[in-house]
Amino acid sequence: MNSGLQGFVGAWAPEPATVRDPMPAAPAAAASAVLDEPAPVARAGDPLPPLWHWFYFLHWPRRSELGEDGHQEDGRLLPPIPDRHRMFAGGRLTVDAPLVLGEPAECVSSLAAVEPKRGGSGDLLFVTERRELRQHGRRCAVEEQDIVYRSGRAPAPGVRPCGPEEAPAANGRWSLALHTDPVLLFQVSALTANPHRIHYDLPYTVEEANHPGLLVHGPLLALLMLDVVRRNAPERAVRSYSYRLRRPVYAGEQVMACGEPTPEGVDLHIRTAREDRHATARAVLD
Repeated sequence: MNSGLQGFVGAWAPEPATVRDPMPAAPAAAASAVLDEPAPVARAGDPLPPLWHWFYFLHWPRRSELGEDGHQEDGRLLPPIPDRHRMFAGGRLTVDAPLVLGEPAECVSSLAAVEPKRGGSGDLLFVTERRELRQHGRRCAVEEQDIVYRSGRAPAPGVRPCGPEEAPAANGRWSLALHTDPVLLFQVSALTANPHRIHYDLPYTVEEANHPGLLVHGPLLALLMLDVVRRNAPERAVRSYSYRLRRPVYAGEQVMACGEPTPEGVDLHIRTAREDRHATARAVLD
């Protein structure tokens, strides 16, 4: 184990921080349009679908605060390790009650766990961020996000992205198709205040990040799987949701979000013509 990362674990202890948002209807309407919904999925006074809080509580650093990769160079929950590269690995969500649009809410973020690990391609730092979502003094949901950081570039994945004509077949009772392209990635980056260059700068992505194409946002894949549940079981409430991102999806590939109902909820996954399990998830429903 890299002794620098091992010693770093006890030295980094950021304090919790609270961000408030008036929860206007416009971001939900914009996200609905990007996902090609015929109308906003929620309006003022309506409950917000689970995970759609990702379009709220946004942070826009000054341009002078951004690093070479487009991410903020220094931040409260960003580990100060050299030549830092970030990967979104997965997360969990527990819902007590939905957030309601048009009513002020707050998000309290804190560091939940830090663990250095030795991977096949080098030393990694696993960071779990906890977010508690509140409205009118009541806890509505608790989210944990698992982020993996490495010091230095990752090796090239050695894959060839599928072409747009290569469509995957559905292999679950429920399914939802999405064609990814650079325009979609641009819209999602704008909606989530994500300036990471791997989603829009192809020369940087190929030459510096060692990927064969622009990367589709991991959160978009997580949202798409949960959208399968919303569209097919709108009358049932999501009580918990856990997801894991396993293999990258690249711009231009057609993806299929598949869901198989179970007695407790729904098992979900993302597939393309070249990979059956880019992401997996499980939703527990009322």
